[in-house]
Amino acid sequence: MKSSASKSIAAGAHQTGASGLKHTENTVVAELRPGQSLELLKELHILTRDGRLNQDSRRKLKQVEHLVQFIEKILNELTPAEGQALTLADHGAGKSYLGFILYDLWFKPHGNGVIYGIETRPELVRRSRELAQRLGFERMRFLNESAADSAHDAALPARIDVVTALHACDTATDDAIAFGLAKRAQAMVLVPCCQAEVAASLRRHKALQLARTPLAELWRHPLHTREIGSQLTNVLRCLYLQSQGYAVTVTELVGWEHSLKNELIIARWMGQRQRAAAERLRALLDEFGLQELLAQRFPALSVEAPA
Repeated sequence: MKSSASKSIAAGAHQTGASGLKHTENTVVAELRPGQSLELLKELHILTRDGRLNQDSRRKLKQVEHLVQFIEKILNELTPAEGQALTLADHGAGKSYLGFILYDLWFKPHGNGVIYGIETRPELVRRSRELAQRLGFERMRFLNESAADSAHDAALPARIDVVTALHACDTATDDAIAFGLAKRAQAMVLVPCCQAEVAASLRRHKALQLARTPLAELWRHPLHTREIGSQLTNVLRCLYLQSQGYAVTVTELVGWEHSLKNELIIARWMGQRQRAAAERLRALLDEFGLQELLAQRFPALSVEAPA
């Protein structure tokens, strides 16, 4: 039999453990939004099973929830067509962190609206479907296809109100933009990632127009080529959106200490196409020897006569 001293120590340890767990839960809850589902965060492995939040998952949660705040503001300002619910398509959804947290914090409390998660990896689509069913998130749909193919999928409505792409890799962001234009999206929220296409073209053609000028130094080294290509890619995307009738804002998603892929592009439909933006886009393509991208990435401009 245990001595009374041993029982006392065991009881004290149990009490301390329970107190520590309670303290951890309180600390975590203080970092979350009111009413946010702890069960969802555990299922997404942002929280551990005992409700803890490590540094890596805290960083991931901070990124996603910061983006959610931008999207919530847009959703609150949108007015869906009469008799229609708001629709949102999330491209390159991955494990659907963004979609699930958006549903939990905005779509579920509002009692309407549909989120479509679009992802090419079948195992992630299957897991997301199972999780949505488990949590009773009945207005979430998951499609196993690319952003490019989804624009022609009859399973999606003809109109999508909001298009998101969080770290959709390389040209998948361009495909998300093309999808948004085809679906007449009222807003697009994009965090580009791994913009390699323009950098590859710069290396291949050496920007012939600028090869004999000091500007050629901008891509003499591979690291600089990659970074210049990344910046130029996003500038071209913003000009394209403006040329198609969107007002564009570019800002940081979170602090650079949390993510190096940190540029947030928000486009809101205004209905006024900007001819000057189209002209500047064409001029940049000409200047950097990127004319081959016009028909592929900016098709709406390739069929328009330049000024």
